[in-house]
Amino acid sequence: MNSRLPQMTYAAVIAGVFAFPALAQAQITEYQQDQWLHTAAITSHVGNVTGDGSGAEERYRRYCQVCHGKMGDGNGESAQWFEPPLYPKPRDFTLGVFKCRSTPTGTLPTDEDLYNTIGRGMDRSNMPPWNTFSEQTRADLVAWIKHYSPRWQTEKAGPPIEIPAEPEVTAERVKAGQEVYSRVQCWKCHGVTGNANGPSASTLTDDPGHPILPYNFHEGRPKCGNSDTELYKIFMTGLDGTPMPSFSDNIKPDEAWDLVFFLRTLQSYPSKAKEIAEQLHLKPLNPDGSLPK
Repeated sequence: MNSRLPQMTYAAVIAGVFAFPALAQAQITEYQQDQWLHTAAITSHVGNVTGDGSGAEERYRRYCQVCHGKMGDGNGESAQWFEPPLYPKPRDFTLGVFKCRSTPTGTLPTDEDLYNTIGRGMDRSNMPPWNTFSEQTRADLVAWIKHYSPRWQTEKAGPPIEIPAEPEVTAERVKAGQEVYSRVQCWKCHGVTGNANGPSASTLTDDPGHPILPYNFHEGRPKCGNSDTELYKIFMTGLDGTPMPSFSDNIKPDEAWDLVFFLRTLQSYPSKAKEIAEQLHLKPLNPDGSLPK
């Protein structure tokens, strides 16, 4: 037994040597985050409210950490239990990649984008609306979220996209929107009737590789809001980190409004566009995504 002791001790020392860098790296990462938190850059500005990240730690720990994790990496204690239909997994703030933005794809969201997401929540997910928080608390949480990613040290939020005035919904626009839905192949994920059963639906994953479901227009509201303007933003900015791309290079602003109106016809609740589609006896796309005759 004594002859084995030196070998065991040596092995333990080696294990400790190799474990130390990993521990040190974790400490450095947390140290860096603490330094970023106390720089002038890690604040938020929403309207007349200035958020201070250092004032949000307790609220984050109480309400957000269980899902998003102490380090903001989306690995909180509850993250392992996120399964369909309660996808997606919690957001990894360290990447600085966010779905709900008013800014072009690949750019950082504005402080107001993050502020609105906190208050709105994410429908059909574990992210509830935190609209009972005061404006100051939400602004502080925005600043706290920003301190997790180094992107905010070197990048500014993208410029919000320009959204032209919403035109009047007409029969011609509804039919034109269906043509756009067919042409840019929305049906491949969302299905020809918007039931999220397109041929690609079961194969989709987010950027980290987690399975993700396309939006079903017959269930609930889109995760980034349900106004016409918010629908417009969704497919003109894309949902970064997901298979939903930006179509800003593929469709013109007028066509984007046409698509908004057609998407309203797929939803289960009443709308003027849906009334028009019913009056037109508008048929769904063919199973191959082509326009009905």
